Amino acid sequence: MDALRELTRKTDRGGDRALLDEVFDRCLVGTLSTVFDDEPWAIPILVVRDGDRLLLHGSTGAGALRHAAAGAKVAVSAYLLDALVIAEAQIDHSANYRSAVVRGVCEVIDGDERATVLDLFTGTLIPGRDLECPPHTARDIAQTLVLALPITDGRWISKARRGPAAPSETAWTGTIPVSRNYGAPQSNSPLPIPVSVERLVAGQ
Repeated sequence: MDALRELTRKTDRGGDRALLDEVFDRCLVGTLSTVFDDEPWAIPILVVRDGDRLLLHGSTGAGALRHAAAGAKVAVSAYLLDALVIAEAQIDHSANYRSAVVRGVCEVIDGDERATVLDLFTGTLIPGRDLECPPHTARDIAQTLVLALPITDGRWISKARRGPAAPSETAWTGTIPVSRNYGAPQSNSPLPIPVSVERLVAGQ
């Protein structure tokens, strides 16, 4: 089934694969959702897109990740809030946003690829930081579970709302833009701030 056909209302807000990539490339935190013993289970998690897959990682002791690694069906979602939309009537207030959901079964990353993927994960979130850190130890790798969720046709959806509120002659209407900003780094060390951190904050 085509991803756009899964929207049951406001189908004009359905997005394409480029929107999905944009959402996961810009988000810092996603949500991993699954079902365990007939109960919903959702956790916030850092997520990185690597081509046609989403990368997740955490402790080997993390219950939700272990469940996903065992073959449970999962959904990984992300949401970017772009603006609050202020309308005349409360019910018409809304938000401009971009969102994406990928469903499927995760693949476990093992062997030599695990260290490579962990480097990729760090280097994507903080470009250049992976080159500043010492290599992963065998213990680090053994204690980390790394998963990849394939982005396959018919198993994803993207959606966006853009634009202003309806104009009114009796009340103020408009939008309040929302943006993500990094603050000044807070040092826990007497050493200089790494170049990767300075670039990230400067580039926003």
